[in-house]
Amino acid sequence: MAGLIATADIYRIEAPVSMKAYLMCAFASFGGIFFGFDSGYISGVMGMKYFINLFTGIPIPGSGATQAKKDAFTLPAWKKSLITSILSAGTFFGALIAGDLADWIGRRTTIIAGCAVFIIGVILQTASTSLGLLVAGRLIAGFGVGFVSAIIILYMSEIAPKKVRGAIVSGYQFCITIGILLASCVDYGTQGRLDTGSYRIPIALQMLWAVILAVGLFLLPESPRYHVKKGNLEMASRVLTRLRGQSEGSEYIQQELAEIVANHDDLRNSSSNLRRTILGTSLQMMQQWTGINFIFYFGTTFFQQLGTISNPFLIGLITTLVNVCSTPLSFWIVERFGRRTILIWGALGMLICEFIVSIIGVTASRESQHNNSAVSAQIAFICIYIFIFATTWGPGAWVLIGEIFPLPIRSRGVALSTASNWLWNCIIAVITPYMVGKNKGEANMGSKVFFVWGSLCTACFVYAYVLVPETKGLSLEQVDRMLEETTPRTSAKWVPHSTWAADQGMVGTGGKATHHAEKAVHTEHAATETSAV
Repeated sequence: MAGLIATADIYRIEAPVSMKAYLMCAFASFGGIFFGFDSGYISGVMGMKYFINLFTGIPIPGSGATQAKKDAFTLPAWKKSLITSILSAGTFFGALIAGDLADWIGRRTTIIAGCAVFIIGVILQTASTSLGLLVAGRLIAGFGVGFVSAIIILYMSEIAPKKVRGAIVSGYQFCITIGILLASCVDYGTQGRLDTGSYRIPIALQMLWAVILAVGLFLLPESPRYHVKKGNLEMASRVLTRLRGQSEGSEYIQQELAEIVANHDDLRNSSSNLRRTILGTSLQMMQQWTGINFIFYFGTTFFQQLGTISNPFLIGLITTLVNVCSTPLSFWIVERFGRRTILIWGALGMLICEFIVSIIGVTASRESQHNNSAVSAQIAFICIYIFIFATTWGPGAWVLIGEIFPLPIRSRGVALSTASNWLWNCIIAVITPYMVGKNKGEANMGSKVFFVWGSLCTACFVYAYVLVPETKGLSLEQVDRMLEETTPRTSAKWVPHSTWAADQGMVGTGGKATHHAEKAVHTEHAATETSAV
């Protein structure tokens, strides 16, 4: 293509964006719905009478059954652990594979392939009447979720305008909460059925969300940064024109593309890539350490085991509704206060709530005391805790991992970070049933489990203060420079002072920009090999 028009003006490195382009970017966040639905339905299903009877062989207790028989009518901890954690195991490996796949066949194509794999897994789960087929289906579905959850963040971060990138990626978290809410509603509606429809209906509905996402993405363009990485500037320019809603050959498009090209071509030093990879993977680990998935994976069965709540399914639905209603606030909060600030204060708020829940649990709300007010207070603070998570750590961690990696290793970096999330998700799903289970050999911690989550949230607070940088309001290329020039605690004060194109002498030498872009395709393999740790 003809030489690019580069700029030294830090305010002209991104083209203005139309409303149509905003909506195109926002649609990608729809991927969160089937991710959230898949995470949310399992808690309710594992508490359904027909499901427990089918997968354990224990008769459903009658109205006159003793309390001992009612307590015994539950899935054993090892089955809860296996059914829940096997999906996370699949997503871990799926996310690891997705990074290289996204660099090979593209971001959009990888997500569509993930939807196809997911549908195969859902079909197997829907057909299951035994543990083996259910577990196999969840494992395969997990690979599909791994593809989507890793690459959808990468895709959105690369196509979204910098001013609303945080809000758009937060939309992914919002869609996750909608998926969880829809799953809770469906579970609530089918819990009383005494046939296979009780669990097959929630499982089968997941295919609808995957089909909608795949069809929608088929109509959307590929990431322009993927085309730059492949050295295809003609396609990158065409895609960027469509995403920004500009006219063909727009000077704004040329300047934004020149900046992306210059940044990609300049990054040959891998000294900071290990630090960024550790930051991304540890950030996702910390998000799991907040304990939020304990509520959404095991909330229904946990409330049942407390023995003080008459309708655990309804409480589970309420906590999910709080999550959904709170998350839209993050669209404004993440751009108004920044990523670092909300993670610090979010961790502080969550640890306070969790310690209060645990203290009430070991004092006033013990089952023997029949103190309904104390139980209500616990539920209230759990809801406040969910509100804080939904507006801070929920979206914040996902936004950051899409921003901190340079283009040569971005797909692998985001994939590794997402894999870390799923690894810890799996670990928590494996051990939690044993922490709160009442059977022989299980810890039966009850409300004391919140002492554990509160302690881990304290670690999240320290982590956010010491290690998390501020990336608000910067382009992905500016974030890369900021991370080279500041520490986390000084990052909020950093302001852009030059463009990558100007530093490479590309301003006023349009042909040189093209030369740099063409060089990228020859250095791609070397850069990837030396930079991905």
